[in-house]
Amino acid sequence: MSNLIDENSVFCPFEQSEEIKALALGLTFSLEDQLHPLCLLAATQLQFHLTHQQEWIHNFGLLTGAEGMVIGKMFGVLVVRNKEGKLGYLAAFSGKLAGKNHHAKFVPPIFDGLEAGGFLNAGMEKLTQMSEKINSLELLKDDAHTEEIYLLKALRKDHSNALQDRIFEQYHFLNKAGESMSLMNAFEHTASGKPPAGAGECAAPKLLQYAFSNGMEPLALAEFWWGLSPKSANWKHGHFYAPCIEKCGPILAHMLN
Repeated sequence: MSNLIDENSVFCPFEQSEEIKALALGLTFSLEDQLHPLCLLAATQLQFHLTHQQEWIHNFGLLTGAEGMVIGKMFGVLVVRNKEGKLGYLAAFSGKLAGKNHHAKFVPPIFDGLEAGGFLNAGMEKLTQMSEKINSLELLKDDAHTEEIYLLKALRKDHSNALQDRIFEQYHFLNKAGESMSLMNAFEHTASGKPPAGAGECAAPKLLQYAFSNGMEPLALAEFWWGLSPKSANWKHGHFYAPCIEKCGPILAHMLN
């Protein structure tokens, strides 16, 4: 999917004051820097939006009695200078938010697996049908179906692996020079030789992809966790974290080359 969408829908300009301009003076992008004041300003504005928006519902686990599974989420802000020289920021979320890939104020995904009529929905439907068939045969507890169940499980595994590889093939990442690299190539020299599930869906690659696709200059990045984390004690609500190495390291190595 192209990232060339209406810039006005995702570019959030800062107040064009002398103080803001001074903070950005001489700023060059680096993942090694401490949290920059402009990132803190952008994150504060985004957190205000998350707290008060009424366009979508997502249970972050912060409100008593909220419906749905508790799912904390990593968000990112990227301070940028657009083609007109204005300072502002872009915002992104990891994975999906409220079950969708697209929301106002946030950059789009690099690949939209939820797109109607796409291969992913058809592939997942086929996986579901195969699983239902396996379950129905296993419930019979009949040795006559043992070989059929074995073959169906092997076919399901092959189909799942092929589907995952096809998903990976949809991801291509730009760097500042406009050079594109596929997700598969980004991970070919890692220990596993292939990407982990979910690679390319984190906030940082989404933000840089949109910036490079739209002629914006990245200046500073920050990511923070929002909500509770039932699965991991590592993520704390409102705390800032560096981009993950497992999923983002090889991707960012290319994008920031």
